[in-house]
Amino acid sequence: MKLCTFIEDGRSRVGVVAGDQVISAPAEFADMIALIRAGAEGLARVEGALAKAPRRPLSSVKLAPPVRPATMLCSGSNYRDHNKEKANTPISGKEPEYFVKTADCIVGHDANIIYDERLTKKLDAETELAVVIGKPGRHIPVERALEHVFGYTIVNDVTARDRQVRRNEQGFTWYELGRSKCFETSGPTGPWIVTADEIGDPQKLRLRTRINGELRQSSSTANMIFSCAHLIHFFSINMTLPAGTIIITGTPGGTAWSTDPELGGKWVGGDGTEELVPAKGYLKPGDVIECELEKIGVLRNKVSTA
Repeated sequence: MKLCTFIEDGRSRVGVVAGDQVISAPAEFADMIALIRAGAEGLARVEGALAKAPRRPLSSVKLAPPVRPATMLCSGSNYRDHNKEKANTPISGKEPEYFVKTADCIVGHDANIIYDERLTKKLDAETELAVVIGKPGRHIPVERALEHVFGYTIVNDVTARDRQVRRNEQGFTWYELGRSKCFETSGPTGPWIVTADEIGDPQKLRLRTRINGELRQSSSTANMIFSCAHLIHFFSINMTLPAGTIIITGTPGGTAWSTDPELGGKWVGGDGTEELVPAKGYLKPGDVIECELEKIGVLRNKVSTA
């Protein structure tokens, strides 16, 4: 099932995407968190109400972020080809890289990504598979981790590279993952959540990024260093993962960083499955980013100064 949050008469509603239509979920589910908490019984009630529920063309509604958790848990340096194309720290690829984005970062499908030169002149895009937690848990074992997944969505981990990559005169590299990752509009999310039963194995999905129609990233989630299950386990060691938590899982090669030798980038060309177009620079106002995940869809956003 594809589940979205859309705006109707100035307020958010939960809906089901069926082809080119959106069907309203029962009003008892005030938001997506309420539906996620209701689990399988909630999904059954939604499915049972679809035949008589109001429906409208998908093209006629504004999609909001499908869910907006207080904190988005993020793992970087999690694809082998991405690690080959960038300046690495001593722990890159050896353990999950841990940072967060807040609810203030999250915007929806077709929302603008703000280009602010006072923050960065090296704005980059990263398409990532995002896990949406259903059953809460703490210290979740890897072998049971996927039982805690409600569904999956797409997140564009927008990054200020000139805030992220720090290097000293001796060539030591480290990352500043606060200001470089957590800022307004740095977490486009959507366009909807696809329930776990429709995804199956999350490590068998094709991921692509197109910027102004050019294919910049293409890889399989099989190329993750740490699987979705491992990342759920990893983050659950620190805290209880409540229903609606989003975990993003890293990005593959093909970022604009790879063509920036000033920040230690080196072009690799992704994982070799499809020919990629090297970036000629970082994101600028007017650029359109399409983040695609197999079995989920396409998250589209435009870069703007406002």
